[in-house]
Amino acid sequence: MTARRSRDAVSVSAGIFFSRITGLARDVALAAFLGTGLLADAYWAAIKIPNIIRNLLGEGTLSAAFVPVYSESLQKHGASSSEPTRLASSVLGIVLTAAVLLSSLGVLIAPWLTSAILIGAGEESRQITTELVRILFPMSGVLIVGAWFLGVLNSHGRFFLPFVAPTVWNLAQIGGLFWAFAIGSDRFAHALAWSALVGSILQVGIQIPAARRLTGSLRPTGGWSWEPVRRVVRNTIPVISSQGIFQISTLVDISLATLVGTSAMSALGYSQRLMYLPISLFGIAVAAASLPHMSREATAARLRPRLVNGFFQILFFVLPAAVCFLLFGDLIIRVVYQRGAFSESSTALVAAVLATYALGLVASSSLKLFASGFHALQDTRTPMMLAAVSVSVGIGTAVLLTLSARARLPLPYRPYAAMGIALGGALGAWLNLLLLWRFLAKRLGGLFELAAVKATVRLAVAVAVAAIAASTVRGWLAPRIPGHGFMHDLALLLAVGLAGAVPYLLIARRPPVILPEDPRSEG
Repeated sequence: MTARRSRDAVSVSAGIFFSRITGLARDVALAAFLGTGLLADAYWAAIKIPNIIRNLLGEGTLSAAFVPVYSESLQKHGASSSEPTRLASSVLGIVLTAAVLLSSLGVLIAPWLTSAILIGAGEESRQITTELVRILFPMSGVLIVGAWFLGVLNSHGRFFLPFVAPTVWNLAQIGGLFWAFAIGSDRFAHALAWSALVGSILQVGIQIPAARRLTGSLRPTGGWSWEPVRRVVRNTIPVISSQGIFQISTLVDISLATLVGTSAMSALGYSQRLMYLPISLFGIAVAAASLPHMSREATAARLRPRLVNGFFQILFFVLPAAVCFLLFGDLIIRVVYQRGAFSESSTALVAAVLATYALGLVASSSLKLFASGFHALQDTRTPMMLAAVSVSVGIGTAVLLTLSARARLPLPYRPYAAMGIALGGALGAWLNLLLLWRFLAKRLGGLFELAAVKATVRLAVAVAVAAIAASTVRGWLAPRIPGHGFMHDLALLLAVGLAGAVPYLLIARRPPVILPEDPRSEG
């Protein structure tokens, strides 16, 4: 990895770190006020339903469809030319139109939408979810527009601001929860939804000055006749189809969770938020920093080392995180969430779901990088087809395992059937990664050669030794630390983390560099 791309990845990671830390603080407040009961289930369902349109047209879609074409235009014409500005303005007009139409439609059909998705929920849960969905659809529309700003800023090599901007969104929600508490309201879910809408406007607003300086204009123009715009639209269609496949999986997960019973939906939500921390810090950071550079010089000689080295950079950080979630998830959740309305039984449930999700963490963290390899080649159809196969397998597995567990578990333990949803997601992620890897290898040449095998073995040995050391320290130290509660758990978690980190870093040392990059390559 060259110095410039390393700096870009660090900028992305730094921005994501601040946004995820404040996001974690928001979830801590959410857990304390809502726990894992009916209101928490309603909120987690409500935030996921409007996010469908955001995921269809947001960061992932515009990064895949717009960034390669816009980066190519910047490379060809220069940032001072009118051509990139014209392209950015045209795409902004299209994005604004789509965001307004889809969010308005979502508000109108919210009652029918929630009834169709929440098939196992009671009337009270559906009513609350519908009210929250109507607030949150406009939020998703605003964040779709925010994805355009991210694409523009990333293409100009500005990574920190768009990835740190969600910090404002998170802080607004924390403020909303404490404001509701201060005035004596018990409508915490509604306060959270309204503050999320306000936060989304602030998140986009702080990026406007930087984007305007880079593009020279923020005037949306629309227009479909110009060839670069048509190319963006052509690239968008298969990406939306691919994202739509994943959104079907999300809808199935929500429906299955409502069939499982109260607390299943919120258990999925809390565990997913912890999972997204390493995915965002390492998987998305590496992929986001790599895509503009890969798009400018999309040749096999330059894509292969970036993909392989990027994967091992992700693996270096994410593999120990997966083992940590698997072995010490209960300790992490007690420290992070267990207070207020979030009880010991909530911790046990969320830890079980988190451990199941952890089985697919490496694959989930790597998907965006390998899909970006196709996007850099302006091939958005192949990842779509591979996603369709993988998600179908994941959905089928989730339905089979979840309904089977629901039928067999006694009522008090029925929420644990949500582990079937998590296992289906993990299986689908691994299948998707293996297919992406194989198809890219056919186009670029072998990606997993002897050096990669050796690096994998070294990382596996390092994480195994670290897991044994951390487990031994936990078993010995837990009964010897005086007291109980948060400080006891925090001290134990820090000791366990240190006991695992030292042998891991001594053995693994640093992210392995498998293939040398072309020295002529930019960044």
